[in-house]
This record gives sequence, C-alpha cells and structure tokens, in this order.
Amino acid sequence: MENKNTLKGGEFLIKETDPNSVFIPEQFDEEQQMIAATCNDFVEQEILPNIERIEKLEEGYTPSLLEKAGELGLLGISVPEELGGFGKNFVTSMLTTEVLGGSYSFAVSISAHTGIGTLPILYYGNETQKQNYIPKLASGEWKAAYCLTEPGSGSDANSGKTKAVLSADGKHYVLNGQKMWITNGGFADVYTVFAKIDNDENLSAFIVEKTFGGISLNPEEKKMGIKGSSTRQVFFNDCKVPVENLLGERQEGFKIALNILNIGRVKLAGAAIGGAKRAINESVKYANEREQFGRSISKYGAIKYKIAEQAIRVYASEAATYRCSQNIDDAISALVGEGMDKQKATLEGIRQFAAEAAILKVHGSEVLDYVVDESVQIFGGMGYSAEAPVERAYRDARINRIFEGTNEINRMLIVDMLLKKAMKGELDLMGPAQAVAKELMSIPDFGAASDDVFELAHVQIKNFKKAILMVAGAAAQKLMMQLAKEQEILMNISDMIIEAYVAESVLLRVQKLASTKSKEEIALQMDLMSVYIYDAADKINKCAKDAINSFVEGDELRIMQMGVKRFTKQQPLNIKDARRRIAEKLITENKYCY
Repeated sequence: MENKNTLKGGEFLIKETDPNSVFIPEQFDEEQQMIAATCNDFVEQEILPNIERIEKLEEGYTPSLLEKAGELGLLGISVPEELGGFGKNFVTSMLTTEVLGGSYSFAVSISAHTGIGTLPILYYGNETQKQNYIPKLASGEWKAAYCLTEPGSGSDANSGKTKAVLSADGKHYVLNGQKMWITNGGFADVYTVFAKIDNDENLSAFIVEKTFGGISLNPEEKKMGIKGSSTRQVFFNDCKVPVENLLGERQEGFKIALNILNIGRVKLAGAAIGGAKRAINESVKYANEREQFGRSISKYGAIKYKIAEQAIRVYASEAATYRCSQNIDDAISALVGEGMDKQKATLEGIRQFAAEAAILKVHGSEVLDYVVDESVQIFGGMGYSAEAPVERAYRDARINRIFEGTNEINRMLIVDMLLKKAMKGELDLMGPAQAVAKELMSIPDFGAASDDVFELAHVQIKNFKKAILMVAGAAAQKLMMQLAKEQEILMNISDMIIEAYVAESVLLRVQKLASTKSKEEIALQMDLMSVYIYDAADKINKCAKDAINSFVEGDELRIMQMGVKRFTKQQPLNIKDARRRIAEKLITENKYCY
C-alpha cells in the first residue's frame, strides 16, 4: 500500500520528506539479495571471462548469453507471472539493473532488451499482443529492439520521416524508412518501430517481426565504446506489418516513446551505479597493489581523495535512485488500489516522477563519468592501456550522457516538467516562491544554534530549495515566455534542483539508517552525507549567482545575491579528514563497501 508520508512527483521542492517513507539500499530483503547474487554470479561467470568474445561481436554469442539470462529469469523480473515473468516491484527490477550495470557493454544489450525492447509491448499491447510476444521475450527465446531514432531526428523524435501506409486490402501497414543507432539491431527478432501513418502529425508504434520481410541492416557501427553492443541502421522497404500489430492507438507513438524513455532514464541511473561500483573496486584494488616510492599508492592523500570522492558521489546517487524507485512503487500501488489496471498504473506512476527520472539520469551518468575518469587516473599509464579493465569502463561510460535523451535535453526537461505541473495546478510552486521573495525583504532568522547534525542538514536542504524557488520564481516572472529560449539559465536552475534532490536523498538515507544503528556504527555514512551536502552548497551557490547575474540588475540583484549567500551558508567542515576516513574503510576492505 502507498505510504501516506510519500510525496507526489516534484513535491520534494516544496515539502519535507519523512526519512521513514524512503527506501534505502540497506533495506533489501533476503529475496532481493538472492536475486542480486544471481545477477552478480551471472556477470562474474558468464560475462567478464568472455568480454573479448562479446566485444568482437562474435556471431550469435550475445544472443546466447541473453538466452542464459532468460533461463535464470533475469529478463522477466518485472514481467507479470502469467506472462512468464517474476512480477517483482520496481525497486527489485532496479536492483537487477544495478548489478547487471557492471557488465560493460552487455549491460546495454540486456537493458535494451528488458527495457525499451519489452516494455512498450507489455505496457501498451492488447491481450493478444502480450500473449504473443511477452513470454518469448521474458524467456530469451526472442530478442527485442526499439526503432525510434533516424538520421534527421534525434532529440526531436516526433520529426521522424518513416512512413506507414495502409494496403489496398486493409490488412497491412506498409512501412518505409530508415532507423539508426538501433541497439540489438543485428540480432533482434522483434522491433518496436515508430512511424507516421499517412500524413499524421504524430508517430504511431508498430510491433514488427524480422520474418515479415522488407527489413535490411547496415553493417555494425564502429563505436568509441560499448563495442560489444550490436548497433545497426535498420531499413524498412515495403515491410508489410499486419494491422493487428499496431501498438496502442494511432498517433499514440510519441506518447509511448516518451513514457518508455522515462523508465529508461531511471534504469540508466541504476545501471550507472553498478558500473561505478565495479570501477571503484578496480581502483581500490590497484591502489593497494601498486607501489611507488616504497609504499602502496593508496597511502597517499591525493589518491585517498579520489577514492573517497568516487564513493561519496556513488553513495549519494544510489540514495536518490532508490528513493525515487520506491516513490514510483508507492504511486503504482495507490493507483492499483483505486482500481487501475497494473500496466496502466505502472506507466502513470512512472510518469508522475518524470522530473525525478531526468534528475537521476543526469546525475547518475555524470557520476559514472567522474568515477571512471578518476579510475583511469589512479591506474596512471596502465589505465590508458587496453589491458586494464578501466580503459574499457572509461570508453563505455561516455555514451550514458547521450543515451535516453542527452543530459542537456534532460536538464531542460527537469525545469519544463516542474513548471508545467505548476501551471496545471498539480504542484504549488508560486506560493512557496512568493514566500521566499517576501523572506528576502525581512531580517534573517538566525534561529537557535543546534548541535544535531541531522537538524542542521535539514535546515541547509530547506535553504537550498529556497534558493531554487527564488531564482526560478524570478526567472519565470521576469522572462516569462522568453525563459524557454534562455537555455543557460534553465541549466543553472536544473543543476540547483539536481544537487538539492540528491543532497536531500543522501540525508534521508543516513537519517533512516540512524534510526536502527548507533551514531558510531554510521560515523562513515555521516561523513559521506556531510561532504556531499558541503559540496552541494557551493555548486548551488555558483549556479544561482550565474543565473541571477544573467537577468537581474540593480537593487534587486543585490538583494538576491544576499539571498543566495544566506541560502547556501554552511558550517565549517574538515573535509580532508572526512574524506580520509571514508577512503581508509574502502582501502581496508579492498572494495566499495558502503
């Protein structure tokens, strides 16, 4: 059932979250841990020893691995039991995504199959379509791909040129067009293809089997990374698709594409965490083994800084990802409780948290990029060698800032989606923004000094949100319709929102942990939290100043600058010692251990 304390999508900006309402990774139950262990064993035994064969795109090899994953049930975690899956909740499916995220380019193949390959049919298919395709996809008998992008339509997906025309006898849609960057394109048995019927304004979606004919493929793309993932151009030349294979309603394709992307964004964050943890493990092991000037390099402060910072960012991103995953589960349960069909409820639950999904996608992909970059640096010259595991991780990570909508598009979407919710009356941003504007004109309330770390952190997070409301409120009021064209300002606001959401998430995670453990037991988690929030304050301060300096002037600017200073003020913190404590634990354990 829905936790009554759970907030709706976007409400984190204007309300406080009860730590007891969030899910934290320390809460995984025995069954979830067993599923994670199965995923981990599969990666260790089937993927990592054979990574060269995967990367050489050995004929039939990745499909055979997908079949093995299917035998273990890994392709049907979130597929209902009656369709051959396990029927697990969103949090559990996220955990499998995370663990499999450490399997380099195979992670892309399996998540494309289970995500964008399977879910459009699962969520939008009619009963016959689901019965025909989902059991085969859940078992791995059939492999799936998703055909949306075209040479002329990337971020602007609805501008696709692929056409569908009804045949004279009314039995088929005849597809003509070209799709590119199609993951699993080389071996897929079934494609979800987006095309415009006649001269429709919006896309429609079709379930297309390879055996329908009229489908040809370009050779495999040669890519910077994820070399083991099949990526091809797919051409449709008079491909005859039975009319009963129209997916959803006519012109509903664009909506299907957007909703599936929302799921993909959250899942990408999960996979990025898995990839980042594997890279940290490699970094720590190497730092412990590598000796320079008579001692292992893990004993040097500069290396400790890198290892600690990798862990801090991953721990925070993980906190935000599972917080949002539980929010989605709670929303789905509430909608099912109201009588909505499970598949529709799942889509609606995820749609409600579309802004958070975009936040996680941006943060997760950028954390992974940071982690693998520092892993290469810790390895030094060896990190640049193809013999080292981090060289592959570095190249593979780069695509994540482009996949599922570029990070620039996602940053713009975060602000756009929250403002649209406010305009629809789903989210009251104006009231709180006006309250902050009024507060700026009053004498600051310094309040009684507290020595409670959590209390102080909550005040800080509340102030971060005030800074966002102050800047976003002023931008919306002053720039109005012009705001959409001021992308630099939008990205400043978006970065403030991302940092506030993740900082709050890590605070809630550690505070919830504190309800079951002693302060001594969670001392290092307190360090992880404190350093993340300390750094977030500076990032928010810089973004706020950059934004207001771009569109405010005179006395108003001076008042707002004072507001920025007030809302990002922080207590002194010895972050050098905190980072050293965090790193020491990782170095002692010889792995990521938070």
